[in-house]
Amino acid sequence: MKPHVTCLMLSSIDGRLHPSRYTESPDGTRQQWSAAYETLHDTLAADAWMVGRVTMAEMSKAGPHAPPAPWSVERPVHIARSADSHAIALDRSGKLHFDSGDIDGDHVIVLLGADVPDSHLAELAADGVSYIVGDTADIDIAAALETLGSAFAIETILLEGGGGINGTLLAAGVVDELGVLVTPALDGGTEVQGIVMAGPDGLAGKVTLALKGADILDNGVVHLRYAVSPV
Repeated sequence: MKPHVTCLMLSSIDGRLHPSRYTESPDGTRQQWSAAYETLHDTLAADAWMVGRVTMAEMSKAGPHAPPAPWSVERPVHIARSADSHAIALDRSGKLHFDSGDIDGDHVIVLLGADVPDSHLAELAADGVSYIVGDTADIDIAAALETLGSAFAIETILLEGGGGINGTLLAAGVVDELGVLVTPALDGGTEVQGIVMAGPDGLAGKVTLALKGADILDNGVVHLRYAVSPV
C-alpha cells in the first residue's frame, strides 16, 4: 500500500524556500523559524522523510567511489538493513554518493531510474544504502511509493522539498496533505525557488486543496494544513 505522504515546507509570505534570504522579524527571532519547522518535523514522527537530489547533496558530500569490478548487484530492490526511520532521495541518474547508509540516524533509501549503472548500485550497496531501481529512465513515483510500502514497511512520509520534487509528486497525485509554516517574512527575489515548482503547465486541473486547519505558533509563524486530492 502507498504510504501517506505529507508535504511539509517552511515558507516566506511570498512562497520562497530559503530563510537566509528572508527579511528579519522585528524582535530578531528569525533563527527560531527553522527551529519551529524541525520541532514539527519531529512531532509528526513519520516513518521517512523525502527530498530531491539537490537537497540530499547538501547533506551527503561524498565523491564517487565504486568498488572494483566485476559487480554483482540486486535489481530492482536492495534492502541493506531494516530500520524504523528512513531518509529517501530521488536520484534518477545516480549522481548522489554517500559515506554511510545513514543520515542523522535515518537509514538512506535512494530511488533511481532504470539506466543507472551497476557500478553505482555496487557503490550504494557497499556503503549500506538501500535502493529501488525503476523500470524506466524516469522514476515512476507512484510505483516507487508502493515499493517503499511493501518492501520497507513505510506507512508515512514527510515530503520536504525542494520545489521541483514537491511539484513532481503533487502532479503525480500521490501527495495526501500539504503543510506550510508561513513565516512573517518576505524574500522578494525574482529568480529564487518557490515551495512548489511543477513545470510550465503548473498544477491547474491536477489537484485540489481543502483547508484542514490553521495554527498560530510562536514567533509569528502560522501552520496551514490542507488535504490534497488529485483531480
